[in-house]
This record gives sequence, C-alpha cells and structure tokens, in this order.
Amino acid sequence: MTFEIEELSIPERLDDSPAARDFVDSVEARNVAYAVAVGTDEMSYTAEELLPGWQPSAHEPRRLFGARVDGRIVARGIYETRTEGDAVSTAWVGVQVHPDYTGRGIGRALADVVEGIAHDEDREKLHAYVTSTPAEGPRLVPPTGAGWVPAEAREVRFMLSRDYELGQVERGSRLPLPVAPDVFASRLAAAEAASADYRVHLWQRRTPREFLDDLAVLATRMSTDAPSGALDEDEDLWTVERWLEQEEQQASSPRVILYAAVEHVASGRLVGYTELSVPPERDRPADQGDTIVMREHRGHRLGMLLKLANIAHLEEAFPGHPSIITFNAEENRPMLDVNEAVGFVPFTYDGAWHKKLR
Repeated sequence: MTFEIEELSIPERLDDSPAARDFVDSVEARNVAYAVAVGTDEMSYTAEELLPGWQPSAHEPRRLFGARVDGRIVARGIYETRTEGDAVSTAWVGVQVHPDYTGRGIGRALADVVEGIAHDEDREKLHAYVTSTPAEGPRLVPPTGAGWVPAEAREVRFMLSRDYELGQVERGSRLPLPVAPDVFASRLAAAEAASADYRVHLWQRRTPREFLDDLAVLATRMSTDAPSGALDEDEDLWTVERWLEQEEQQASSPRVILYAAVEHVASGRLVGYTELSVPPERDRPADQGDTIVMREHRGHRLGMLLKLANIAHLEEAFPGHPSIITFNAEENRPMLDVNEAVGFVPFTYDGAWHKKLR
C-alpha cells in the first residue's frame, strides 16, 4: 500500500468540491479513530460542526494535513499555533489515523510533517493530547503523580519513541442527564448559601458587550490558573478581538454555545464562567468547555454554582440530551470533586504530552 501526505485546502463550505470531500473524509478518520480509542462514538463531531473552527484565524492559525490512499483521505495531521502573547513559542500537534490504515507508517509520516513545520518556524515546544484506553500491565505516571497511561500501549510507545514526555493525564467524564432532582437541589442550595456575594448570568451564542473585557481576562487565566502538570504552559493571551473572532466562527456551526458566568456583585466584574457546546440532535451529548474561577474568588463554591446553573440552562433551553462530556486534569481535585458530587463518572483518559525543541 502506498500513500501520499499533503496539506489540505480548507473549503469555505461543504459542497461537491474536492476540498470539501477531503475535509469530510478527514473528519470521518478522526471520528472512527476516537470511537475505537474511547469505545463510544460520543466524541464524534460532524464535518458541519468542525468546519467553522478551521476557517482563517488571525489569532489561532491551523493547518490540516491528510494521508491519501487510493484517492481518499484516511488520516489527518493537525498543526496549530498562536499569533499573540507568550504562547507563540508553542505548537499544538495531533495525528489521527483511520483504524483500517494503522501500522503502515502513516501516523509517523504525518508526525514528521507537523513536527518539521514546528522546527522550521523555530517553535520552542510541542504539545499533544493522545487518548489512551486503560489496560492491565505496567503504568506510565506523569510527574504530577495523578493518573496514568498504559506504558505498553501502542500510542504511548509511539510518543516515547519521538522523545515526548508525559506531562499530565486528563480524565474524560460523563454526566447522565437529567441529574437526580434531590441531588441537584441539595448541591445548588449549598452553593447558593456559600456565594451570597455573587450573581449568575446566562446567555447563548453571542456574548453581551459589557462582559467581553472580563471574559477575555478569564479565558487568558485558563492557561495560568488551571493545573497544567509538567506541560510548562505559557500564558495563552485572549483579547476581545480573539473572543469575537471565535464567536463569529461559531455562528456558522449547527452547535449552540451556552454560557454561565458569575459576577462579584461588589466589584461588578465577572470572576468565573463555564460553557456548554450543544449539538442539534437531541440524542447526542453536550460537551463541557472551559470552566474557570479566578484564584482570588475560590472557596465560595462558585465552580459548583456555575456548573449547576449551566446544566439547568441546558435542560431548559435544549432538553433531552442524554449526557454531558467533560475533561479535567487528574490533579485538579477541586473540579473533580465538583463533577463527582453532581454525578460525573470517568470513561476515558488523555495523555498530555510535551516535547522541547530547543
């Protein structure tokens, strides 16, 4: 079997063009690879949902590479960077191969391409997130001491062979919906009692103008306040312009983003927020995006308050989804405590890998 690696053109829309067909094939490879690794298709996205995030960006440039076999894209490689702030030194890379085409050197060839670009652009480090299915046998534990991946798993040996180090393990958890009413009520009452100096705001899709400055600060704090293990995370700068660009891209997606934010009443500033990405089909799970509470406002159960407020937001606006999927660092015990108290149960794990280039 022979294959060709090429950079894929990103179509503006999904039509009968070669670029659109290639993009759809790359998404299929992504989805099947995830389904095999995780044991469920809950991580699947449609091409229509993913295409908006691949449109040109002034803040988060992305490049997509494909492996072509007999005219069809059967694997994809991702290269993503930043254009502002300290994070310009980092490149985020990923490779996903359709399971029918593994073991033929395709993943290695794609990794060579995306890593080569990072070298050519003089990036300092690479980050990659790779799903690992728990298995019996030796374990590889990150420096945090929290979580592990199976040391003899194929993807783990692949990353180690390319001189990556395991910096962190992320837990994927699932919350069956609806939450038991008595559990929801008791958790909400306790959170509200501890957060009398704060108020919650809810909205969908477009953020109210008066919140934009605060949300840019909070999104930036995701890179500095959230546990990052041994990944050596730089500050990932968010500006109002970057936030608006992201919302403009999301506007063409069939998914809807639901937000809950918490305001410190005395200062009038937002000090935390969370988001849910909701697919149009009611039989698919919603995805939990960022959740952040500023360090200086922790200890008031705001994480629990935000989580419950947005779950209620989802159930009111788009009832009927079977579950919510979320990912958290295994060492992030405060957020895991919140999730477990609501009813989230672990079902998959990602290794967060890093590699220094200079």
